[in-house]
Amino acid sequence: MAEVRSPVERPLSPHLMIYRPMLTMMSSILHRITGAALYLGTLLLVAWLVAAATSPAWFDLVNWAFGTWAGQVVLIGYTWALFQHMAGGIRHFIWDFGRGFGPVAREVLTQASFVFSGALTAAVWAAAYFLR
Repeated sequence: MAEVRSPVERPLSPHLMIYRPMLTMMSSILHRITGAALYLGTLLLVAWLVAAATSPAWFDLVNWAFGTWAGQVVLIGYTWALFQHMAGGIRHFIWDFGRGFGPVAREVLTQASFVFSGALTAAVWAAAYFLR
């Protein structure tokens, strides 16, 4: 008589809740989120440029919207997202050369990307405030 084979016991993939969140993992997720946010922020930039090309009334309206506290929060967030995404890209560029894969180097590069993006965002907005 033919032998009946039972299905092969295969290990199940661990659920995401099993993994301990690491800074590099959070940075990778944030890199994707900032990339998506840059699409939306670029639409705001296009709206500003179209308003500048259309008429002074539209340009004043868009400038007013960007001058409100909510507009300022969005613009500061867009600036930070731009610099954070750039820092993540630089980190990946370093990894493309085979550098920075050690446990300490990975953490240092990731922490440096957060410091870099925060410092550049603060510098840009401080310069914009003082040059205004």
